[in-house]
Amino acid sequence: MKAALALAAALAATATLAAAQDLPDLGGREVVVVTENAYPPLQFLDASGNAIGWEYDAMAEIAKRLNITVKYENISWDAMIAAVSEGQYDMGMTGITIRDDRKEQVDFSDPYMRSEMVMMVRGDEDRFTDAASFAANPDLLMAAQPGTTPFYVGVYEVLDGNEANPRIKLFETFGAGVEALKAGDVDLVLTDGTAGKGYVEASNGGLKIIGEPLGTEDFGFIFPKGSDLVEPINAAIASLRADGTLDALNTKWFLDYKMGQ
Repeated sequence: MKAALALAAALAATATLAAAQDLPDLGGREVVVVTENAYPPLQFLDASGNAIGWEYDAMAEIAKRLNITVKYENISWDAMIAAVSEGQYDMGMTGITIRDDRKEQVDFSDPYMRSEMVMMVRGDEDRFTDAASFAANPDLLMAAQPGTTPFYVGVYEVLDGNEANPRIKLFETFGAGVEALKAGDVDLVLTDGTAGKGYVEASNGGLKIIGEPLGTEDFGFIFPKGSDLVEPINAAIASLRADGTLDALNTKWFLDYKMGQ
């Protein structure tokens, strides 16, 4: 039995090495990646101000496998897609949902993660328990960033389909919307389960998730249209998935890591 397990491990290691050897070598090319640093645990600033997270670890591994040098820049979400589309940056990452309308502006990588849209509220919220009861109370307000998946889900799946609905309060960054929620200025933040889990764990009971998920979404990196980086990045993502690296990152950031440490 031990011999069989050892043989299986050896074969898996050989397959992983072969896959890595098949990846393109980009010769140390500099790749400028822009992010928001406001979507824990994908990317955020820790208590010491260091930029860390799932996506940073994934990019570090991709950089090693493709032989690229990554330089990071920071930008707000509402400017990111346009800036990448215009070629100001080589890549963008911030838990970006892969959507057809965005594909008109940028190219996406293959998905590296799937998440669910959830409702995040204050820890003591008892006036509503799901999307229907939120929509039924005209006094309740929702925070959103314009042009994001949570914004459109809030408009069309929670409220009445009116994008100018005054119950939606717009914020430049996701973090600002969360702070408004904590302060009582709004009553709901829609977010993917990835970010929601990070904020809830860091809140010491100040925030919670309620109701059923409102749908699933796939995350991808973005690039200027026609970028020659898409194919090698996709190959690297496939290798990360094949050798278990993506699963290991999920364990590290969603199970083991404690926000605020």
